[in-house]
Amino acid sequence: MGAVTVLTEAADPYCLRVGEAGALLGGHPWRRFAVLGDSIAEGVADSVPGYSTMPYADRVAAELASVRPGLAYLNLGQRGLRAHEVREGQLESALAFAPDLALVACGANDALRPGYETRADAVDAELAEIIRALQECGAMVITVSIFVRPAYPSLPAWLRPTGTERMAALGARTNAVAAAAGTLHIDLAGHPIATAMDSTSADGLHGNARAQTVAATETIRALGRFLRPQYPARQPIHAP
Repeated sequence: MGAVTVLTEAADPYCLRVGEAGALLGGHPWRRFAVLGDSIAEGVADSVPGYSTMPYADRVAAELASVRPGLAYLNLGQRGLRAHEVREGQLESALAFAPDLALVACGANDALRPGYETRADAVDAELAEIIRALQECGAMVITVSIFVRPAYPSLPAWLRPTGTERMAALGARTNAVAAAAGTLHIDLAGHPIATAMDSTSADGLHGNARAQTVAATETIRALGRFLRPQYPARQPIHAP
Protein backbone atom coordinates (compact mmCIF):
# COMPACT_ATOMS: atom_id res chain seq x y z
CA MET A 1 0.00 0.00 0.00
CA GLY A 2 1.34 3.42 -0.96
CA ALA A 3 4.41 2.08 -2.81
CA VAL A 4 5.65 4.41 -5.53
CA THR A 5 6.25 3.61 -9.16
CA VAL A 6 9.80 3.37 -10.51
CA LEU A 7 8.73 5.40 -13.53
CA THR A 8 9.04 9.14 -13.90
CA GLU A 9 6.53 11.38 -15.61
CA ALA A 10 8.83 11.89 -18.60
CA ALA A 11 9.06 8.13 -19.22
CA ASP A 12 5.52 7.17 -18.25
CA PRO A 13 3.60 5.91 -21.31
CA TYR A 14 0.36 7.30 -19.89
CA CYS A 15 1.59 10.87 -19.37
CA LEU A 16 1.92 13.85 -21.67
CA ARG A 17 4.94 14.13 -23.91
CA VAL A 18 6.94 17.35 -23.94
CA GLY A 19 5.06 19.95 -25.97
CA GLU A 20 1.98 17.76 -26.42
CA ALA A 21 -0.41 19.87 -24.32
CA GLY A 22 0.50 23.04 -26.16
CA ALA A 23 0.01 21.38 -29.53
CA LEU A 24 -3.39 20.05 -28.47
CA LEU A 25 -4.74 23.11 -26.71
CA GLY A 26 -3.28 25.89 -28.85
CA GLY A 27 -6.00 28.33 -29.87
CA HIS A 28 -8.55 26.89 -27.43
CA PRO A 29 -11.58 29.14 -26.84
CA TRP A 30 -11.99 28.85 -23.06
CA ARG A 31 -11.51 31.89 -20.83
CA ARG A 32 -13.06 30.86 -17.49
CA PHE A 33 -12.55 27.40 -15.98
CA ALA A 34 -14.44 26.26 -12.87
CA VAL A 35 -14.01 23.01 -10.94
CA LEU A 36 -16.60 21.54 -8.58
CA GLY A 37 -16.51 18.39 -6.47
CA ASP A 38 -14.87 16.43 -3.71
CA SER A 39 -11.28 15.35 -3.02
CA ILE A 40 -10.80 14.43 -6.69
CA ALA A 41 -11.53 18.04 -7.64
CA GLU A 42 -9.48 19.38 -4.73
CA GLY A 43 -6.53 17.19 -5.70
CA VAL A 44 -5.79 15.14 -2.57
CA ALA A 45 -2.72 13.02 -3.31
CA ASP A 46 0.66 11.87 -2.03
CA SER A 47 3.71 13.11 -3.90
CA VAL A 48 5.76 10.71 -6.05
CA PRO A 49 9.40 11.28 -7.03
CA GLY A 50 9.68 12.18 -10.70
CA TYR A 51 6.10 13.44 -11.04
CA SER A 52 4.63 16.91 -10.84
CA THR A 53 3.14 17.82 -7.48
CA MET A 54 0.41 19.80 -9.25
CA PRO A 55 -3.07 18.38 -8.54
CA TYR A 56 -5.24 17.06 -11.36
CA ALA A 57 -7.51 20.03 -12.02
CA ASP A 58 -4.75 22.56 -11.34
CA ARG A 59 -2.59 20.85 -13.98
CA VAL A 60 -5.41 21.05 -16.53
CA ALA A 61 -5.88 24.73 -15.70
CA ALA A 62 -2.14 25.40 -15.96
CA GLU A 63 -1.92 23.80 -19.40
CA LEU A 64 -4.95 25.76 -20.59
CA ALA A 65 -3.43 28.98 -19.24
CA SER A 66 -0.04 28.26 -20.79
CA VAL A 67 -1.53 28.73 -24.26
CA ARG A 68 -4.11 31.33 -23.20
CA PRO A 69 -2.60 33.63 -20.58
CA GLY A 70 -5.22 35.31 -18.46
CA LEU A 71 -7.42 32.24 -18.12
CA ALA A 72 -9.56 32.71 -15.00
CA TYR A 73 -9.63 29.62 -12.76
CA LEU A 74 -11.85 28.77 -9.79
CA ASN A 75 -11.48 25.47 -7.93
CA LEU A 76 -14.21 24.87 -5.36
CA GLY A 77 -13.29 21.23 -4.70
CA GLN A 78 -13.39 20.08 -1.08
CA ARG A 79 -12.68 16.63 0.28
CA GLY A 80 -15.39 14.59 1.97
CA LEU A 81 -18.38 16.09 0.20
CA ARG A 82 -21.28 14.07 -1.13
CA ALA A 83 -22.99 14.95 -4.40
CA HIS A 84 -25.83 16.90 -2.81
CA GLU A 85 -23.31 18.89 -0.75
CA VAL A 86 -21.40 19.81 -3.91
CA ARG A 87 -24.62 21.06 -5.49
CA GLU A 88 -25.76 22.90 -2.38
CA GLY A 89 -22.39 24.39 -1.44
CA GLN A 90 -20.58 25.00 -4.73
CA LEU A 91 -22.97 25.34 -7.65
CA GLU A 92 -24.14 28.89 -6.86
CA SER A 93 -20.55 30.14 -6.63
CA ALA A 94 -19.62 28.33 -9.82
CA LEU A 95 -22.52 29.87 -11.73
CA ALA A 96 -21.65 33.33 -10.40
CA PHE A 97 -18.15 32.84 -11.80
CA ALA A 98 -19.76 32.38 -15.26
CA PRO A 99 -17.44 29.65 -16.58
CA ASP A 100 -17.29 28.63 -20.21
CA LEU A 101 -15.55 25.38 -19.16
CA ALA A 102 -16.31 23.39 -16.00
CA LEU A 103 -15.15 20.11 -14.51
CA VAL A 104 -17.36 18.16 -12.10
CA ALA A 105 -16.09 15.24 -10.00
CA CYS A 106 -18.30 13.89 -7.24
CA GLY A 107 -20.18 10.81 -6.06
CA ALA A 108 -17.38 8.72 -4.56
CA ASN A 109 -18.26 9.72 -1.00
CA ASP A 110 -21.83 8.61 -1.68
CA ALA A 111 -20.74 5.32 -3.23
CA LEU A 112 -18.50 4.37 -0.32
CA ARG A 113 -21.29 4.72 2.24
CA PRO A 114 -23.55 1.83 3.18
CA GLY A 115 -26.85 1.89 1.35
CA TYR A 116 -25.48 3.47 -1.83
CA GLU A 117 -27.45 1.00 -3.89
CA THR A 118 -30.71 2.45 -2.60
CA ARG A 119 -29.56 6.05 -3.09
CA ALA A 120 -27.80 5.71 -6.44
CA ASP A 121 -30.62 7.22 -8.48
CA ALA A 122 -30.64 10.28 -6.21
CA VAL A 123 -26.86 10.65 -6.56
CA ASP A 124 -27.20 10.48 -10.34
CA ALA A 125 -29.90 13.15 -10.20
CA GLU A 126 -27.66 15.48 -8.19
CA LEU A 127 -24.86 15.12 -10.74
CA ALA A 128 -27.28 15.64 -13.62
CA GLU A 129 -28.63 18.81 -11.99
CA ILE A 130 -25.12 20.24 -11.54
CA ILE A 131 -24.31 19.49 -15.18
CA ARG A 132 -27.59 20.95 -16.45
CA ALA A 133 -27.15 24.20 -14.53
CA LEU A 134 -23.60 24.67 -15.79
CA GLN A 135 -24.58 23.92 -19.37
CA GLU A 136 -27.47 26.35 -19.19
CA CYS A 137 -25.05 29.10 -18.13
CA GLY A 138 -22.98 28.39 -21.24
CA ALA A 139 -20.25 26.09 -19.94
CA MET A 140 -18.88 23.03 -21.65
CA VAL A 141 -18.85 20.42 -18.88
CA ILE A 142 -16.19 17.79 -18.24
CA THR A 143 -17.21 14.81 -16.11
CA VAL A 144 -15.03 12.08 -14.63
CA SER A 145 -15.44 8.43 -13.70
CA ILE A 146 -12.53 7.87 -11.33
CA PHE A 147 -10.04 5.00 -11.16
CA VAL A 148 -11.58 1.83 -9.71
CA ARG A 149 -9.06 -0.01 -7.53
CA PRO A 150 -8.95 -3.80 -7.05
CA ALA A 151 -8.80 -3.15 -3.30
CA TYR A 152 -9.35 -0.31 -0.85
CA PRO A 153 -7.27 -1.35 2.18
CA SER A 154 -8.17 1.74 4.21
CA LEU A 155 -11.86 0.84 4.24
CA PRO A 156 -13.28 -1.02 7.25
CA ALA A 157 -12.89 -4.78 6.85
CA TRP A 158 -16.65 -5.31 6.64
CA LEU A 159 -16.88 -2.88 3.70
CA ARG A 160 -13.85 -3.99 1.68
CA PRO A 161 -15.51 -6.75 -0.36
CA THR A 162 -18.06 -4.31 -1.76
CA GLY A 163 -15.86 -1.22 -2.07
CA THR A 164 -14.62 -2.08 -5.55
CA GLU A 165 -18.10 -3.14 -6.65
CA ARG A 166 -19.61 0.13 -5.47
CA MET A 167 -16.94 2.23 -7.14
CA ALA A 168 -17.39 0.27 -10.37
CA ALA A 169 -21.14 0.85 -10.15
CA LEU A 170 -20.55 4.57 -9.59
CA GLY A 171 -18.30 4.64 -12.66
CA ALA A 172 -20.89 2.93 -14.86
CA ARG A 173 -23.65 5.20 -13.62
CA THR A 174 -21.53 8.32 -14.10
CA ASN A 175 -20.78 7.18 -17.65
CA ALA A 176 -24.52 6.94 -18.29
CA VAL A 177 -25.31 10.36 -16.79
CA ALA A 178 -22.50 11.90 -18.85
CA ALA A 179 -23.73 10.28 -22.06
CA ALA A 180 -27.29 11.48 -21.45
CA ALA A 181 -26.12 15.03 -20.68
CA GLY A 182 -23.62 15.24 -23.53
CA THR A 183 -20.57 16.11 -21.42
CA LEU A 184 -16.93 15.67 -22.36
CA HIS A 185 -16.46 12.54 -20.29
CA ILE A 186 -13.19 11.13 -18.93
CA ASP A 187 -13.67 7.45 -18.06
CA LEU A 188 -10.76 6.44 -15.83
CA ALA A 189 -12.51 3.49 -14.17
CA GLY A 190 -10.85 0.88 -16.38
CA HIS A 191 -7.66 2.78 -17.16
CA PRO A 192 -4.54 0.55 -17.22
CA ILE A 193 -3.10 2.16 -14.07
CA ALA A 194 -6.31 1.65 -12.08
CA THR A 195 -5.16 -1.79 -11.00
CA ALA A 196 -1.65 -0.57 -10.14
CA MET A 197 -1.64 0.07 -6.42
CA ASP A 198 1.62 2.01 -6.88
CA SER A 199 -0.58 4.80 -8.24
CA THR A 200 -2.46 4.95 -4.92
CA SER A 201 -1.69 7.23 -1.97
CA ALA A 202 -0.70 5.81 1.39
CA ASP A 203 -4.28 6.17 2.60
CA GLY A 204 -5.21 3.34 0.23
CA LEU A 205 -8.05 5.38 -1.21
CA HIS A 206 -6.88 8.42 -3.16
CA GLY A 207 -4.68 8.37 -6.22
CA ASN A 208 -1.13 9.65 -5.78
CA ALA A 209 0.75 12.14 -7.94
CA ARG A 210 1.08 9.60 -10.75
CA ALA A 211 -2.69 9.10 -10.83
CA GLN A 212 -3.23 12.88 -10.74
CA THR A 213 -0.87 13.34 -13.68
CA VAL A 214 -2.48 10.56 -15.70
CA ALA A 215 -5.95 11.97 -15.03
CA ALA A 216 -4.76 15.39 -16.22
CA THR A 217 -3.23 13.79 -19.30
CA GLU A 218 -6.47 12.00 -20.22
CA THR A 219 -8.45 15.22 -19.73
CA ILE A 220 -6.07 17.33 -21.80
CA ARG A 221 -6.07 14.73 -24.57
CA ALA A 222 -9.88 14.63 -24.51
CA LEU A 223 -9.98 18.41 -24.84
CA GLY A 224 -7.50 18.09 -27.67
CA ARG A 225 -9.65 15.53 -29.45
CA PHE A 226 -12.63 17.84 -29.03
CA LEU A 227 -10.68 20.63 -30.70
CA ARG A 228 -8.87 18.35 -33.17
CA PRO A 229 -10.91 15.18 -33.84
CA GLN A 230 -8.09 13.68 -35.89
CA TYR A 231 -5.88 13.40 -32.79
CA PRO A 232 -5.35 9.71 -31.79
CA ALA A 233 -6.65 8.38 -28.50
CA ARG A 234 -3.17 7.61 -27.21
CA GLN A 235 0.29 8.61 -28.30
CA PRO A 236 3.02 6.02 -28.87
CA ILE A 237 5.68 5.65 -26.22
CA HIS A 238 8.79 7.62 -27.10
CA ALA A 239 11.47 9.62 -25.39
CA PRO A 240 10.52 13.25 -24.91
